Amino acid sequence: MADERTDPEEVLQLNTNDKLGRILDVFRGAGEIFDGGQTFLARFRLDIYASRRQQNLYYPFASLGDWEIANFLLTSRLSMRAIDEFLSLRLTNSLPLSFSTTKELRSRAEILPSGPRWNARVVPTTHPTKSPVTLYYRDSLDCVESLFNHPLFAQTMDYSPFRLFTTAERIVRVFTEWMSSDGAWDLQLKFPEGSTLCGVILSSDKTHITNMCGGKVAHPLLISLANIRMDIRNKGSSHAFLLLALMPIPAFTHPATRICSVLEARLFHHCLDIVLEPLKQAARFGRMMSDPVGNLPALTLAQLQSIQCNVNEVERYFAACEDFRLSGVSHPFWRDWLYADPSQFLTPEALHHWHRQFWDHDMQWCKHALGAGELDFRFSVLPPIASFRHFNQGVTKLKQVGGRTQRDAQRYIVVVIAGFPQVDVVIAVRALMEFRYLAQAPAITSQMHDRISAALKTFHDHKHAIIDAGLRRGQTTGAALDHWEIPKLEFMQSVAPSIHQAGAVIQWSADTTEHAHIEVVKDPVTTTNNQNYDSQICRTLDRDEKCRLFSTAVSLSERTDTHNSLAGDDSETDVLDHSDPNMADSAGDDAIGNILQDLWSSDRSPICFFDSAEKLSNAPLGSVPRPLRTLAIGRTALRLNYKPSIRRISIDDAADTFSLPDLRGALSDYLNREGSFCQNFHSFGHQRRSSPNSPLPFNDLHIWFKVRVQQRTYFDSTKFSSAFTINAHPPDRHWKFGRYDAAILNTNPQYKWPLSGLAGHNVVLIRLIMSPLSPRGTTIPWADRALVYAERLDLVQQAHGLVDHATGLHVLQRAVRASGTPLGEVFPLDQIRSYTHITPRFGAAADNRLSSANSIHFAQSFFLNKYFDKDFFYAIT
Repeated sequence: MADERTDPEEVLQLNTNDKLGRILDVFRGAGEIFDGGQTFLARFRLDIYASRRQQNLYYPFASLGDWEIANFLLTSRLSMRAIDEFLSLRLTNSLPLSFSTTKELRSRAEILPSGPRWNARVVPTTHPTKSPVTLYYRDSLDCVESLFNHPLFAQTMDYSPFRLFTTAERIVRVFTEWMSSDGAWDLQLKFPEGSTLCGVILSSDKTHITNMCGGKVAHPLLISLANIRMDIRNKGSSHAFLLLALMPIPAFTHPATRICSVLEARLFHHCLDIVLEPLKQAARFGRMMSDPVGNLPALTLAQLQSIQCNVNEVERYFAACEDFRLSGVSHPFWRDWLYADPSQFLTPEALHHWHRQFWDHDMQWCKHALGAGELDFRFSVLPPIASFRHFNQGVTKLKQVGGRTQRDAQRYIVVVIAGFPQVDVVIAVRALMEFRYLAQAPAITSQMHDRISAALKTFHDHKHAIIDAGLRRGQTTGAALDHWEIPKLEFMQSVAPSIHQAGAVIQWSADTTEHAHIEVVKDPVTTTNNQNYDSQICRTLDRDEKCRLFSTAVSLSERTDTHNSLAGDDSETDVLDHSDPNMADSAGDDAIGNILQDLWSSDRSPICFFDSAEKLSNAPLGSVPRPLRTLAIGRTALRLNYKPSIRRISIDDAADTFSLPDLRGALSDYLNREGSFCQNFHSFGHQRRSSPNSPLPFNDLHIWFKVRVQQRTYFDSTKFSSAFTINAHPPDRHWKFGRYDAAILNTNPQYKWPLSGLAGHNVVLIRLIMSPLSPRGTTIPWADRALVYAERLDLVQQAHGLVDHATGLHVLQRAVRASGTPLGEVFPLDQIRSYTHITPRFGAAADNRLSSANSIHFAQSFFLNKYFDKDFFYAIT
């Protein structure tokens, strides 16, 4: 048996900090490195055709061009007939290709180096089925090794458990990756020193492959590694989830539907036994431990052993299982897998547990509380957010609602239900929303962990109001229910313990695996002849994987050859194989990383405004237009269109167009405060000292109708999020009063967004985005800086503090001067820190004259909707 190490001082290794400055305590003696391993390229060079590739790197293809065309055709999802037609074209025939038919092309692809190979096995069943049951699967240990060995994950893999703290005092713990959890740390304690812990992720869910022709269904089983960091693992373009098996979907002939379900569940576990046996053997006898340790989940196994009847008598056995609330599976697949405990490896899952629960229950409570018509109307009149879905027809009549729609509706549900007379109902709905948002954080501190538990407790303290109001009703009968038998709600109790045991819960969301079904099942199906789907899916995936791995190996080999020739070394040294990481060639590693990113990253990567801003700020004077169209301040980047929406307009005409009668006076006050330095920091609170007719050193303006705002993510300042658009559009046919969005404006340079929250910042409406235009033949210093005209919105103190008691949201109202006019001032554009979303407060019933185009104009009181974006939620909560 492995020698368990329990002394904390014995296993602790102290590191100063991670890339974000947090304190890192790494498990000492884990993940020991030994010589003699094989890199990705070394394995590529052990292929039986490696000798041929010494003369022709692209063998079995004639050249790089030959391989590029072959790779395109093999992965294009074109039918064999379409490829043959392409290859028969005169232009194609003039190319020096090594193949002339699809059959010849695919035969050449078959001899490319392969990943884990596919197997097929007929699985016997104890009860008759309509057709033989065939399992298509790959060696699970080979799949793990393929992921562990892949160069794309070389710098994004955790090999040792660690504990993360915010400060050197180690008071506040941070849970992020699986390796940061207590579960990984405790498991490593049971292994011999030097062993490396591999966390295997399995995901299984049925998916439709045909909707109109028989409703065919596939049941993929995906595998990945928890050692791969979540931001890379959950990125679809990383291909970090491999198809491990296509589980059979049998048609049992038993007359009882419930017994057929039990038989299907038994077959599923039996197939998992077959597929996962290599991993079980590795846990027992592999290099990770010397002897097996019996640490099984004893309760469930003891219950199964206590059932004294023949498992083949399915009806009797299932009846006996019901006393223990068991499914009728007599041999669960995890029973002989070392350290496999369902209470630990069945983690909470956001997509199916939280988002689906919201739509099936929270949304229905709100519908019954307000009425379908009122609920739809409130959704329809909310101010739209650019690039987000706007429910202009409401939500109650939506069909085929998916995870994205459920998440979009969650952005608005609290402001929609606000005003319902029974406050406890609003508090219960808000508490569940806070629970979901807090639990989806990629890094959860011990303080956030306590707040997650507190939010769930708040719901339970107020949920009685939902029953009392008759809002919980049966889905089919519509009758009021007086109980809380909701499994997804019960699952929420396991979220807080799971954070300690398995790290941040968001990393286990099924979004990535659901999307992977498109790549590993639905896309390959399009190349089949609609017969024997499973075998053709496996063949297509095998071909795709060969092409992807061959492209990676060829590109890295080209880089290796160049590296060795420049170094004057004729050896076969692999540039990826650094014996000492501290001595690695950083330039070479960067080049290799770029190659891998080009091969594996998405073609639609988001634009980083921060990189653009850095390039523009370093550009030679006079080489780029002023003001700079992209600029970065701290953790915020702003981008204007290269061409203004209005190239030239007089100040007075702009004031009329945007309904800003004091624009000239505001610009004059701004210039007076700005002085000769032209880079001052501005704030509210000044009296309007200039008259509406004040003379200015310029007469015309550039006008932009929008500015895009991008921010560094709240929990990791090295990453950036998608951009939001702040509109400042004058009145037009649809927007009778103009379209003006809200923003967070920094008015005190001592406070830094987002860590400071709203302290030192104001919520404002952006009414105008402009820059002064120098008179012809002159240059004025203020023309180098873009400006905004912003109207201040004040936070309204509530009876229970700074936020509304029921919704937990800040309440806003328009700030006005003594004359009753809106309090507006001119500010530099670079004082904007974030987009934000404000909504009208509806009260008990929404005004039926409102629309999405006028609700902000007519509303006198607003909510600051913190739920529109998770990073914004974390910043101000």
